[in-house]
Amino acid sequence: MKSHEQDLLAVCRCILMDAAAKCYTANVSIVRDLITIKSRMTHESLSFLTITLPSFGAEFEKTLDHARITSSDFQGWKKRMCLPAFLQGFTRLVFNAETGELFDNPDIAAIEGIRQIAYTFKKLSMPCSPARDLSALSKYKEVECYLSTTMHTGDDNLFNQVSRVLWGSVLNESYDLFKYTPKHGPGQTAERINGNRKYAHRGWTERLEPFFPADAFLMSCYTQLDDVSDGISNVQFASLEQELPVRVITVPKTLKGPRIIAIEPVCMQYTQQALASYIIEKLETHKITGGHINFTDQSINRELAITASSDQSLATLDLSEASDRVPLSLVTAMLSINPDILDCILACRSRAAQLPTGEVIHLSKFASMGSALCFPIEAMYYFTIITYALLKKAALPVTLRNIMHVTRRVYIYGDDIIIPVDKVAVVIEALTGFYCKVNAQKSFWNGKFRESCGMDAFDGNEVTPTYVRQIRPDNKGQAEEIISLTATSNLLYKKGYWYTAALLKEWVESVVGLLPVVKETSPGLGWHSYQEGFQFDRWNKKLHRYEIRTWVVSPTYKTDVLDGWSALLKFFLNASTRPRFAAVDEKHLSRSPRSGTSSIKRRRTTPY
Repeated sequence: MKSHEQDLLAVCRCILMDAAAKCYTANVSIVRDLITIKSRMTHESLSFLTITLPSFGAEFEKTLDHARITSSDFQGWKKRMCLPAFLQGFTRLVFNAETGELFDNPDIAAIEGIRQIAYTFKKLSMPCSPARDLSALSKYKEVECYLSTTMHTGDDNLFNQVSRVLWGSVLNESYDLFKYTPKHGPGQTAERINGNRKYAHRGWTERLEPFFPADAFLMSCYTQLDDVSDGISNVQFASLEQELPVRVITVPKTLKGPRIIAIEPVCMQYTQQALASYIIEKLETHKITGGHINFTDQSINRELAITASSDQSLATLDLSEASDRVPLSLVTAMLSINPDILDCILACRSRAAQLPTGEVIHLSKFASMGSALCFPIEAMYYFTIITYALLKKAALPVTLRNIMHVTRRVYIYGDDIIIPVDKVAVVIEALTGFYCKVNAQKSFWNGKFRESCGMDAFDGNEVTPTYVRQIRPDNKGQAEEIISLTATSNLLYKKGYWYTAALLKEWVESVVGLLPVVKETSPGLGWHSYQEGFQFDRWNKKLHRYEIRTWVVSPTYKTDVLDGWSALLKFFLNASTRPRFAAVDEKHLSRSPRSGTSSIKRRRTTPY
């Protein structure tokens, strides 16, 4: 067995010991479970931890939702009586071994333990096999073909009525071009232009010009317009045929399959950001959608998931291939009452995508994940369909008053949807009728288990697992591994998984040396404690604060000089979008951070 597999097996052993110790009302044996894990890893390697065990967890959640284990559950796992032999020391505290029925008061620690064991390595940061990448890309194309060749089964007339009343009220004013500032994102672009070079980019499209004029969006001031060397005459306007497609890539998600991302061209992402800020502000503040469609605050859905797991009044739904199943044709119909906004949205929407194979396909979907408008439009689309379904079910006319009445218990964050339990059937039917695909494995409404926005709950108790995302580091240069494992150790410690937390702590300190005890708000790496105290080694007389010498996370930079009009443009854009008291990098015109990478440096900082 490879060394990193031995390390992960050691983590499994500690997780089992911790989970068993938390079930203090029963003597849980884990010896046979450890033998099973080691045997399966010998034959299946890491796929047992990253794919097979999470599948066991999904089966377990299904049995919680149905309140019983049937003969069709846990296929492929040996059974003893009605329960799977694997982890039976835990499952017998949740289900009756003879009947398979869920106990009236199951052991919450056992439920949490089973899920922690099953999901610990689900999100291990390792690349998928090429076959799984190809399969994901194939599904991406299949969905595109499905949207372009299949007619939806929903009622277009009612959908259009709901859209007109709903979005005619929420987005009831013309879009002001100059009220919302465009901005460049931190990630990649289709042209492979990054960092400060985005501000010097002078590519634009003819489609953008009527709605996002280049002289207003690319020029730092009117004086620049007459500059022969870098003025409006230097802007390259691409015709419809010359426009760059989005660049489709795969990024790690789980070893079961990657996430598909479509990287937008510079000018598209730049203008999309301005529109997105306008739409998000409207959706989060309007009396109809405010608090019901959220983008910046997950706590609403998280708290509702806990409450719903106890009173069972709300269901949590999750959608598969969510972004890729929002068709352009229905988005156009949905926003037809807002022609100014619709025209702007269509102008900065990419029309084609280039796959890793080089193949270019025309997009029938509105946008893939990667567009700044993907999530706002996606949320509006789901809200429209759910409103449509609830009004149709109640046989109510489409009025603003009735829309407010039926949507008071509807909450959307991305593709996480919360609706009343008694409306599940009609909402799923409507979502399916309008191309959406409800993920049955991650949607819950029957039992006392709920999941939304990273909150997993059973009967009012949080049972969210903590993920080990990185393998053991070998040196200080592996900053991502060190940072991640330190955070994971602290999370596990707070959950009472002390053997596991201690093991990860040992891994980290074997590379960076001893770390101090710090508070959760400290910028330095260290260990958290239930106590309020922290370690320090001096009092800074100049800054009047306690300090400790430890490792601090720092971004990594590359030389990236920006000057002239482009530097002025960046200054004005940052001044408009930066939070009031946010720190400013004094060297931002000579360097830019490397996206997705960090380093650690040993220096003095506050332990609180």
